Amino acid sequence: MSLTVPQLQSGLTSDAACRLFDSLEPVTADFMIGQWHGSEAPTGHPLDGLLAVSGWYGKRFDGPDEVHPLLFGTPGDLYPVNPGAVPMGLLNSLGTRMPRPKIPGVTTAFKAVKTTRYRARLRRVDYRGTVSAAMVYDQLPIIDHFRRLDDDAVLGAMDLRDSPRPYFFLLERD
Repeated sequence: MSLTVPQLQSGLTSDAACRLFDSLEPVTADFMIGQWHGSEAPTGHPLDGLLAVSGWYGKRFDGPDEVHPLLFGTPGDLYPVNPGAVPMGLLNSLGTRMPRPKIPGVTTAFKAVKTTRYRARLRRVDYRGTVSAAMVYDQLPIIDHFRRLDDDAVLGAMDLRDSPRPYFFLLERD
C-alpha cells in the first residue's frame, strides 16, 4: 500500500493506517534531524482535528537528545511549547466531543507555556514488530513512532497510554 501525503490527509480507517504504517521502512534518528511541518492523517481517533485547531506547526529535532516535540505559530514566528502543560489525558478523554473550528487566539494562548528547554528525545524503539526512531516525551506517557514515506516525509503513530489505538500524523521536512 502506497499513499501520498495529500491522500493521507484526506483520511483513512485506523486499520488501513496501521497496515500502511507496518509496511513502511523504519527511519534513524539522523534521518529525523531538522524541522518538520506536521499535519493530521484522520482515522476516526478521538484526537483527530485537535492539532489543526490548536495551531500546531510541527516538531524540531536538533539532535537525539535535543527535541522540541511541539512547535506552534507560523513560519518566522515559531516557538516550542512545554507538552507537560498540555492536558493530553483530558483532550484524549473529551476527544470527539470537542469543537473543531479553529479558535481565534489559541495559538497565542500557547505562548504562555512556551519553553526553551528540550522536552523529548529520539530513541530506537520496537513498535509493531519493527525497530525505528521514535520520539519519547520527557513528561508525558507518549511515544511518537516514525516510518518513512519518502526522503522528506514520515508517517507518525502516537502511542498514548490508555488509548486503544494510535493517533496518526504526518511530518514533512521544512
